[in-house]
Amino acid sequence: MPELPEVETIAAGLRQGRAGQPSLIDRRIRQVHLLWERSLAWPSPAEFYDWLPGQVIGDIRRRGKFIVFDLSQHTLLVHLRMSGDLLVEPITAPLAPHHRLVIDLDGDLRLAFNDARKFGRVWLTADPQSVLGSLGPEPLDEAFTAQDLHRMLHAHERQLKPLLLDQSFLAGLGNIYADEALHMARLHPLTISNSLSPEQSQRLWQSIRQVLEEGILRNGASIDWVYRGGDYQHFFKVYQRTGNPCYNCGTPIERLVVGQRSTHYCPNCQPLK
Repeated sequence: MPELPEVETIAAGLRQGRAGQPSLIDRRIRQVHLLWERSLAWPSPAEFYDWLPGQVIGDIRRRGKFIVFDLSQHTLLVHLRMSGDLLVEPITAPLAPHHRLVIDLDGDLRLAFNDARKFGRVWLTADPQSVLGSLGPEPLDEAFTAQDLHRMLHAHERQLKPLLLDQSFLAGLGNIYADEALHMARLHPLTISNSLSPEQSQRLWQSIRQVLEEGILRNGASIDWVYRGGDYQHFFKVYQRTGNPCYNCGTPIERLVVGQRSTHYCPNCQPLK
């Protein structure tokens, strides 16, 4: 699943344009084609067809793992889930096999939501907080401090890895960047959250921000066949490196399953105390 750096990269590309792709800012929506109705979480297809045409894209941003389109009257939210992607295409291009939603724009362009596994979802709402309101703080927000993280960790008695993946705790962090941040912070994934000292919380806060910032700088990590935009996968320290030596100490990286998620760590650099 694309995580914060990958979603940030996609949103920035739609907002700013890249590699010959124009920006979608100030584009007017001309027509909508919902090709698989279950991709639409809200509202009804009839309301979707009625509300969306004629609106203008004012801004495109990210909140957690959501791509947020601020329109002239509503907010369009897209969660890519396992295999979703957003593509800008000429309006005359043939429809790809896994296009689930196509939005025709002025300038003879279209925005296509492509989703092979059909897990992605789209919302059109006048109240984006009805969808985004349960998300935790943004880890890269300037207002989010190490002291905030320490207080949040001590409000729970949970293993670190599943807690970091909980989007109501912290927005945008996923399996890849949680593993990388925990390794950088020298914390075992099964460490209980309220056992961390202020110094350990500070280290984790710094590590989370560092791996996410580097991920954004490298346009995210290319993930299987779904997301092929970045090269951060060449800089993983532990993720998917099971059996390979730790770059810090040479100990083989180990893998365990935590909350049904593969988790990678160095048993020497990240001892469970």
